[in-house]
Amino acid sequence: MHSSHLLLEEPIRMTSILEPSKSSFFPALTKIVGTLGPKSRSVEVISGCLKAGMSVARFDFSWCDAEYHQETLENLKIAVKSTKKLCAVMLDTVGPELQVINKTEKAISLKADGLVTLTPSQDQEASSEVFPINFDGLAKAVKHGDTIFVGQYLFTGSETTSVWLEVEEVKGDDVICISRNAATLAGPLFTLHVSQVHIDMPTLTQKDKEVISTWGVQNKIDFLSLSYCRHAEDVRQARELLNSLGDLSQTQIFAKIENEEGLTHFDEILQEADGIILSRGNLGIDLPPEKVFLFQKAALYKCNMAGKPAVLTRVVDSMTDNLRPTRAEATDVANAVLDGIDAILLGAETLRGLYPVETISTVGRICCEAEKVFNQDLFFKKTVKYVGEPMTHLESIASSAVRAAIKVKASVIICFTSSGRAARLIAKYRPTMPVLSVVIPRLTTNQLKWSFSGAFEARQSLIVRGLFPMLADPRHPAESTSATNESVLKVALDHGKQAGVIKSHDRVVVCQKVGDASVVKIIELED
Repeated sequence: MHSSHLLLEEPIRMTSILEPSKSSFFPALTKIVGTLGPKSRSVEVISGCLKAGMSVARFDFSWCDAEYHQETLENLKIAVKSTKKLCAVMLDTVGPELQVINKTEKAISLKADGLVTLTPSQDQEASSEVFPINFDGLAKAVKHGDTIFVGQYLFTGSETTSVWLEVEEVKGDDVICISRNAATLAGPLFTLHVSQVHIDMPTLTQKDKEVISTWGVQNKIDFLSLSYCRHAEDVRQARELLNSLGDLSQTQIFAKIENEEGLTHFDEILQEADGIILSRGNLGIDLPPEKVFLFQKAALYKCNMAGKPAVLTRVVDSMTDNLRPTRAEATDVANAVLDGIDAILLGAETLRGLYPVETISTVGRICCEAEKVFNQDLFFKKTVKYVGEPMTHLESIASSAVRAAIKVKASVIICFTSSGRAARLIAKYRPTMPVLSVVIPRLTTNQLKWSFSGAFEARQSLIVRGLFPMLADPRHPAESTSATNESVLKVALDHGKQAGVIKSHDRVVVCQKVGDASVVKIIELED
């Protein structure tokens, strides 16, 4: 991986671009989150998604009920066993999402400059003149001239199924709008997004809380994706709920930034959350198009410097219906990788797209190519400068391990960890080689029963760029100074050899605890 590392700042022989890429065991260091749904819920398709590079499965509760998602999850478990590919589970909340209630599910055609009334009376039937909605406070929130976007759920932009409405007047609880374009709304679910207007609904709705405390607890979810996160308090309330549920106290919260309020309070949200999802679908409606890139780059930099995973959405929308992305989409994915993104989240592309497996494979290949020209040296210096001095003990060890691995051209970094924090800190410095995170289980007790921790920590690294987890045998403690430590290392090295990332005479950097000391050592493999 390291040997073919180029820099875009250096002259590249143009014909070399046409040379076929070498295949590697890890499709890419950048991770891929796939949303499972109607087109991607069979064992066969999920197995294909895992082999193509999906490492986190997202279950979107805006779509279908818990029973439906449970069936999909059971299929995921079968696929994980058969492919031997680890996969984490992400539950995506509905949040304060405004929806058009279309009970008949018939397509609705709208004409440009036609009048449409948005009403909270849900007993009315949806038509080209009336849209019943799931929120009775819209009339209080909007005023003349405000923009409202209505589209098929997970609208991709390549369909003609969305309409821009402009508020003409407010009559009691009803909002009368002018349609700015002609469109045919099709599909079972239409969502509304009111541009730059506060919607007075809780971030965690009652339905979300019920889903988390039943489906979430039952399946010990690894990640909670908090939709429409607007304040740090939203994250704190979600954390309180997870802590009260016992089994989910280790679940990580990813705050989804999807409107102007979330953008305004970004810094304090980042402090509270475990990671950030830059949800460009709704955000692209709230922000002028020329400002979207600026938010993306600024937010991504902040996440990188804080060492918290950043996930980007809405990248290859056109692949919902096509086998190839547009040139702009392919470049967009690569630019996100060059900027330091951890993971790419696929929504409509895998949920209802025609080519879920091919989409994951294509995105993985683009990420892989971009990683080859990622300017690690510049990123490293930038991160070290931002962290400043004196560094914490752990940060110093992590940055030293990455620097050593780059200098000796190591093929892999092996990190022993029990909480996963040390491995995440190494990944923060974006090494050009994979980091094998060997999670050492810890024995814990609640005075009723003994249990091993470690599985959560291993799966949660599946969303961090460059981290590839492996759960160690609990009989081999990480802090041991005896031969047991060497045996865990041998298992990790054997795993790396089987995976094809370690060969004879390769150098490997190992980061581990020996007694109270943290040690970085370089080993050279014999035949």
